[in-house]
Amino acid sequence: MESPRRIEVLDTTLRDGEQAVGVVFNPDQKVEIALALERLGVDVIEAGFPAASAGERAGVRSVAEGVRAPVVAAMARANERDIDVAAEALASAGRSRVHVVLATSRIHRVRKLRLTRSQVVELAGRALRHARPMFDEIEFCCEDASRTEPAFLAEVCAAAVDAGADVLNLPDTVGYAVPEEYALLFRTVRVRARLSAHCHDDLGLAVANTLAAAAAGAAQVECTINGIGERAGNAALEEVVSALGLQRIRTGVDVARLREVSQLVARLTGYPLAPHKAIVGPNVTRC
Repeated sequence: MESPRRIEVLDTTLRDGEQAVGVVFNPDQKVEIALALERLGVDVIEAGFPAASAGERAGVRSVAEGVRAPVVAAMARANERDIDVAAEALASAGRSRVHVVLATSRIHRVRKLRLTRSQVVELAGRALRHARPMFDEIEFCCEDASRTEPAFLAEVCAAAVDAGADVLNLPDTVGYAVPEEYALLFRTVRVRARLSAHCHDDLGLAVANTLAAAAAGAAQVECTINGIGERAGNAALEEVVSALGLQRIRTGVDVARLREVSQLVARLTGYPLAPHKAIVGPNVTRC
């Protein structure tokens, strides 16, 4: 029998999860959650967005100093200042990753960035070449990938790999995709880099889309504890890793620790779990 495939888990509770309404983690809380995630066995902890504020920089720096086993990642927009600030915040990390984000869909190019296709490709390459010497790993995020024209998405991804990207994140940023079309995205993007799935739950499909991407060859999944995040939230880590096991896809996550980490995040965010919450909800854990 073929051995189960191994997939990496990036937890973004401390970055994307913190975008949930009313959620703000101080540096001590970030470290407390990061240490719990390290014990849980995640591969990458996305600790925050250092360029956002001095407090956020301090939080990312504290996580970088506090954990050893996981890669510690920080988000940056595709500009030199954000990347430099991320490098400073991650200076103490055992292994560092910058997560450079740049919108690629037509609506974002026109309405938000006011850039042409060629300008987006140029900006991506310039940012990643600047970042390459500063970090152990580089992840490039094609923001709103699920609404990006397929040919242009392939062009941007190829340029990002040429500029030094190790991981390509193809997010369903607005929770727009359904599993079949999201899986097709991962089957059609062919590059010399690991592909990552990052899904939002606006249609209630974040976990389903993440599992579809994993089945289609994604090498990494990006999740949050309890599915917290902006709007309707993100793919819930506890649901994704539990379901992956049924698909014979291995992770490094210790599922026996899911409940304790879930309860920690619920306590620190003030977001109580619904009784019927899958995997870790009170109605489930009493059974």
